[in-house]
Amino acid sequence: MSIQDQILSEIKKFKTIIIHRHKRPDPDAIGSQMGLAQLIKGSFPDKTVLCAGKQYDSFAWLGTTDEIADEQYKDALVIVVDTANQPRVDDERYTTGKELIKIDHHPNDDQFGHIMWVEPDSSSTSELIYDFYDANRDQLTLPDEGARLLYAGIVGDTGRFMYPSTSPHTLAVASKLAEYQFSTSEVNKIEDEIDIPLARLSAYVYENLNILDSGAAYLVLSNKVLEPFKLGDESTSAVVPLPGKIKQVVSWAIFVEQKDGSFRIRLRSKGPEINELAKQYGGGGHPLASGAVVEDEAHIKEFVSDLNDLVAKNK
Repeated sequence: MSIQDQILSEIKKFKTIIIHRHKRPDPDAIGSQMGLAQLIKGSFPDKTVLCAGKQYDSFAWLGTTDEIADEQYKDALVIVVDTANQPRVDDERYTTGKELIKIDHHPNDDQFGHIMWVEPDSSSTSELIYDFYDANRDQLTLPDEGARLLYAGIVGDTGRFMYPSTSPHTLAVASKLAEYQFSTSEVNKIEDEIDIPLARLSAYVYENLNILDSGAAYLVLSNKVLEPFKLGDESTSAVVPLPGKIKQVVSWAIFVEQKDGSFRIRLRSKGPEINELAKQYGGGGHPLASGAVVEDEAHIKEFVSDLNDLVAKNK
């Protein structure tokens, strides 16, 4: 029995299915979560399908999460999508269901769940959800809204099809999704838009980015720096790809200060694989897109030095 058949078999067994994704979500996290929910609802209208996690106003166009009572987990199937490691799962109740399935496209360093379907070569978890539908299309129905959500997830995690993870299969899946009744151009437009505070922060990124001779680059966004931009709950994730548009930049790190004084590192690369470096600093991720943490500003220089050495060695 294929992994897709195993997942479908589990879905058929349960009356209640609760879908989780990672904290600080991106379009793929929400697109795969909400898209899978639409797929299950469209195929099995008698089932209760709920989406867990914090709701963000900026992602309201992708749907809204549900208020879920603790007792609803008792006999539920829980599916966690697009989440590499357990500390990143949004809502800790994901372990309180009767069965747990992990569907993800990050390296499977943290193995959890009764069933794990992990494909690191896939462009996105949204692409995997479509593959799940396609493998069982004789038993499943994908509504137009589900197709829109999966397309949004793929567009988000491929950087509008610019990232190396974009395969011929990715483009084929996007093409099939585009046949459904929704506007691909509208999705693309929404994902490309930024508001005025983010536009000003983008200007700050370009003005203050430190570019080393090796091609490594970095920027520190302290709370003091971010405060004038009045971003509120908006994520700084929208500015992370910007250094990559500069020809001379090979790999880059953006340090974002957290409330406890630590710095979250958003790490990206055009070539040298950076996920092993991320692991050295308590993180991980894809070879060209990872995250990590340093405990305070004093450790930023150490990380930058390691990144510089890595890039210089792979020049």
